[in-house]
Amino acid sequence: MQWLIGLAVLLAFAGSAYAAEQELELSVDGRTTLATLRTPAAMSPDTPLVVMTHGTLAHKDMEVIQGVAKALEQRGIASLAHTLSLGLDRRKGMYDCTARHDYVVEDAVAEIGAWVARARGMSRLVFAFGHSRGGNQVARYLAANEISPVAGGVLLAPVTAKAEADLRASYAKTYGKPLEPVLELATKAVAAGRGGEWMDVPGFVYCRNAVVSARAFASFYGPAGQDTAALVARVKLPVLVLAATKDTVVPDVAAAFTSLAGSSGGRVHLDKIEDADHFFRDLFAEDVADRIAEFIKQAR
Repeated sequence: MQWLIGLAVLLAFAGSAYAAEQELELSVDGRTTLATLRTPAAMSPDTPLVVMTHGTLAHKDMEVIQGVAKALEQRGIASLAHTLSLGLDRRKGMYDCTARHDYVVEDAVAEIGAWVARARGMSRLVFAFGHSRGGNQVARYLAANEISPVAGGVLLAPVTAKAEADLRASYAKTYGKPLEPVLELATKAVAAGRGGEWMDVPGFVYCRNAVVSARAFASFYGPAGQDTAALVARVKLPVLVLAATKDTVVPDVAAAFTSLAGSSGGRVHLDKIEDADHFFRDLFAEDVADRIAEFIKQAR
């Protein structure tokens, strides 16, 4: 059935001499998730396709995702940018901080896997891409699969262990109360089988005075899986890590991956985008696309 879906998509574009853009839907664990498929004019099963995952509480239509996707299309590379559901049905735009939060990292990993499976119905050469926290989630997805269905991974300014530690350390300064007592309550609730229990917390991610499930709080602030470089070290596939030299959100990407890139025998490639910030606006998206295109060429 999956190959029929992929064939239908390809046939829809076959009669056009132009690049195409299509909105897609996919049901994952009972929730409808949304994505945008962008294909170059010469789309075929041999055209590389990049499955793109956005950053924290963001979405598929944010500037960095659209900019890189359109630049890839100009280089003959298709993209499938999806919006993580974060526990909601048909989620669009930035996550509303007034809404309750009930989602865990494993949800994102499952959704990435579902969209990769969809992408493989369209292309024989699929790559997984993640920006910022999406980079960590893609790394978790890659590390969780002994035999990966993708040809490689691209991590654009991925969060690092230090960035996560700094986020936890700044909780009290940001929200006026210490993190540890809240995290302990959440962790104990999860251990007792009460992960769905609602908590009123001083802050969650970027949201002040949030209502969040115990499992969501424990998943986001717990230490497991927050070291993206350590996750990539477990992956056998080629991985491209791109760091922005003027990134003030995750300023230590290059430092976090330098040792791994040097000892990986070329499997992990670290590159820097000079003068770019965390969001790679305007022409920096072209620089990112150039690096990805070269990476795909070498990985084929």
